[in-house]
Amino acid sequence: MEAIQIGTTVLLLHAFPVGPEMWEPQLDAFAGYELKAPGLLGRGDSIDGWAEQLLAETEDDLIAVGASMGGYCALALARRAPERIRGLVLVGSRASADPPDGRAWRDQSIALVRERGTLALWETMRDYALSASADPTLIEKANEMVASQDVEDVVQELVAMIDRPDSTDVVRSLSCPLLVVAGELDEGVIAESRELIGLAGDGELVIVPDASHLVSFERPDLFNPVLLGFLERCTA
Repeated sequence: MEAIQIGTTVLLLHAFPVGPEMWEPQLDAFAGYELKAPGLLGRGDSIDGWAEQLLAETEDDLIAVGASMGGYCALALARRAPERIRGLVLVGSRASADPPDGRAWRDQSIALVRERGTLALWETMRDYALSASADPTLIEKANEMVASQDVEDVVQELVAMIDRPDSTDVVRSLSCPLLVVAGELDEGVIAESRELIGLAGDGELVIVPDASHLVSFERPDLFNPVLLGFLERCTA
């Protein structure tokens, strides 16, 4: 694998409620690239605020790869500094703001986390995040990641997602390539992903078979070649 061009960092932004450890299969596979997988926990309760911090932490141009919640942050990066984004990847993510029922779910989740802890919330999400056929070792790894999170940091993430703006205008205005990846079993995300590709000037949709919401974590064997092709294209 050839190293990525100097001055470009691949920024891997993790999903909720797991952490940057979810990107370990990608860190191993893309060792020839300048990769960063920052934690989003503890950065406050504003996704725009997270983006501002991340932009200040490197002077490089960026290929932003965001899984679910991380995709919201990737879009915020593209809104704040479009001239620095050489490629954008949304993995099981959306550009729309939360609908009313989504906001209600997040409010309920805040109450649940504060009352019973992070694993109690994860138990309500696990069957959606990972498919029934997911490797048991992956499920255990996800459990460990969630269990290690601080309750108030998780609450901040939920508040940040409630308050995020609609970012479909960011997709329309992208001047860089857009890759959208969705799991075959993640039907709600697939529907919006098709719409996003129609909005982007240079967009591609890849649907990964036998995968649910945490696509890159569950099926790195299928996800990594797709991401590699995109990185090569963005840095050619």
